[in-house]
Amino acid sequence: MTVSKHARTPEATFIDRIYAETRVRDAGFVMPSYHCHNYFELFYVESGACRFLAEDHLYDLHAGDFMLIPPQFLHYTRYLFGACKRSTVFFRLEDLDPKMTALLPYDGQFLETLRLFQASLPFQETASGLLARMVAERETDDVLTEFLLPMQLQELLLLCSRNCRFLDDLPAEIPTTDRQILLAARFISEHYMEPITTADIAQAASFSPNYLTRKFREAAGIGVHEYLVYVRLKQAAKDLAATRDTITQIAFRNGFSDSNYFKDAFKKKYGLSPTQYRQNQC
Repeated sequence: MTVSKHARTPEATFIDRIYAETRVRDAGFVMPSYHCHNYFELFYVESGACRFLAEDHLYDLHAGDFMLIPPQFLHYTRYLFGACKRSTVFFRLEDLDPKMTALLPYDGQFLETLRLFQASLPFQETASGLLARMVAERETDDVLTEFLLPMQLQELLLLCSRNCRFLDDLPAEIPTTDRQILLAARFISEHYMEPITTADIAQAASFSPNYLTRKFREAAGIGVHEYLVYVRLKQAAKDLAATRDTITQIAFRNGFSDSNYFKDAFKKKYGLSPTQYRQNQC
């Protein structure tokens, strides 16, 4: 198959074959705006971290995290935490064998919505190697490429289904239409790694701290401080599964100023110590 170079790049409005690339983004790099395209995007963080906004949801992705973005899904990425090495694969539904997609998680519905999944520690090196092969094959671009790239992509997806943890328990949107409560929840999502206080959150929502505390519990069914800890623990659990960082490093990175408090809070929520939880994920 002969196509123009432009038609195979992610900047094009369409692609006619699989495209894979790996890039390092420095802190401060940001996509110009929300964007969408007519093909799937498989996004993988090989090292570092980035902030991913999809529709009105916000996720902090770390090493070992995959994000599958379906066609026409508004999204953009910000790089706030230092250098981030990430790989992306762009593909169409017709690039995949239907018999293969039927084997993916969610009973044939895997490709129908945004998916976030985490590679186990032993699989991360394999995933990076598979993606490097795809990038090398795309750059080779000879008569065999149109056959090899689909095989490599399908191998990657099948191995992900075997070796990744699929996150069905992402923190739900706060169930309210109250704009101030949503502002408070979003502020927590954007600043949970910082030493923020209830007063900081209240200021973002244009409430007094006491009023916010009452209104937030009424709207969300959980206290504002409890929600902050919840968000921090959820991200810490991701980091335990996807990185080899120390418990103390993970605690401090996710907003806990005391590693002993973090360990106690984590065990209370998950029923396991951070070390035991990490061992169970490997």
